[in-house]
Amino acid sequence: MPRRKILFTLSLVVVSLWFVSACASSNTPLPTPKEVNLEKFMGAWFVHGYTPILVDKKAHNAVEHYYLNEKGRVETTYRFRDGSFDGELKTFTPKGFPDEADPANWQMQFIWPFKSDYVVIHLSEDYQSTIIGHPSRKYAWVMTRDHEITEQAYESLLDILKNADYDTSIIKRLPQDWSDVQDRLKTLKEVGASGPLAER
Repeated sequence: MPRRKILFTLSLVVVSLWFVSACASSNTPLPTPKEVNLEKFMGAWFVHGYTPILVDKKAHNAVEHYYLNEKGRVETTYRFRDGSFDGELKTFTPKGFPDEADPANWQMQFIWPFKSDYVVIHLSEDYQSTIIGHPSRKYAWVMTRDHEITEQAYESLLDILKNADYDTSIIKRLPQDWSDVQDRLKTLKEVGASGPLAER
């Protein structure tokens, strides 16, 4: 097996074990929206704030893309530039398993058989902003449909995390600048939820 493939596989194992090791939950359940329409939730989300882990601690231009397949599973593509805006393009493709009775709660699988909790804490009515959390309150992702976000809007989303008993000091602002990659940005917006981003 090529060294590059071995390192990538090890990275997936590290990611999986990282989340499984944080499975302890707070005494208070995380808040969730009244309704999550999975079909409307699919597509590209730009990550503006996150809790870095080993594999993405220097992420730039991170995008999370969801595609709902015919089995009701979510084919996820997490893609970012490593270290700078022109750094190596990294791609991870975990599978999401939404709870049929409560689609705000998923299980996310980076590599079999490990799964971790994925909770939609916030979702705007127009499906333009969302916050994903973990029951341990050690991880969160602040995302919007647009690659740009105002400071006021970002702080408002952090306030939602504060109200959910998060220590927002663990949330790092993720750099987003697409001025030199307009073609890729156009592709991201055109693909929508029509298919997995990993295939584009």
